[in-house]
Amino acid sequence: MTETYANASADRFKRLKLLFALSRTPHGLLDMATPAFSVLLYLGGFPPIGVVLLGLITAFAGYTAIYALNDLIDYRSDKKKNNRASNAPDNYLDAMVVRHPMAQGLLTLKAGILWTAGWSLVALGGAYLLNPMCVVIFFAGAALETVYCLLWRISPWRSVVSGFVKNSGPVAALFAVDPSPSLLFTLFLFSGLFFWEIGGQNIPADWTDVDLDRRFNAKTIPVHLGKDKSASLALVSLATACILMMFLMALQFSAPIWLSIILAAAAGTALLLAPAVKLYYGKKRQDAILLFNLASYYPLSLLVITLLLWLVS
Repeated sequence: MTETYANASADRFKRLKLLFALSRTPHGLLDMATPAFSVLLYLGGFPPIGVVLLGLITAFAGYTAIYALNDLIDYRSDKKKNNRASNAPDNYLDAMVVRHPMAQGLLTLKAGILWTAGWSLVALGGAYLLNPMCVVIFFAGAALETVYCLLWRISPWRSVVSGFVKNSGPVAALFAVDPSPSLLFTLFLFSGLFFWEIGGQNIPADWTDVDLDRRFNAKTIPVHLGKDKSASLALVSLATACILMMFLMALQFSAPIWLSIILAAAAGTALLLAPAVKLYYGKKRQDAILLFNLASYYPLSLLVITLLLWLVS
């Protein structure tokens, strides 16, 4: 009896682990730092505790749902790629648990749909309570994520769509704390995160699959532009992101401007520019993985810096 219960519990835990792998939860947790630092930077402090708690639940549900949606839309193409060759690097952040568990036959499509729908309902409920505009942004983000996936064999500039999707979280967070957020702040924030997504997430992520993508005639930036131009584009995008975020952080707090610039520059150099330069010269798959992994921590570093600036202001 005890052994049977233990086995059942182990099976449930394994299934839950696979479901969170479907949602790339380690990456999603890092992404939650993006709306968090955006709100803290915008307000110059924390919103009411109720808004913080509801925002955390809503953000977790939203990222969990959208990442799972990606695998749902890409189910057939991921399954074909999985049948051709293993494309999950051992040290790749998005493959920390299991990469594409549905495509590998570890989860059923039905389970993936129910998981995505459930977390979407949680996200929608929280978004409505925060600000009905957040519901609109969530639906827009889900629609754009679908478009992004469907453009895999159509256009390399689907990366632009990805930049909009990645901004849905922080923009929704601004509306959650202010019905009419500053247009100038929103534009700077959007632009900085847009270029971070292109250079630090999208290009290196597609780089890891470039050989398989060529076989399937996929239209990604590394396939379309080649390694030289893709590495250059990533470096320019990340340099732009660093400049925009340094400027935004320097102007938002009463902390010394030099301190804001030094901290933001240090984070950008270590997590974005240094690995981007390494990719530019090395152009190896492992260099792209390193850039993707380190760049994924950039929003978290901005959250830490924002907290420090708030403390000294």
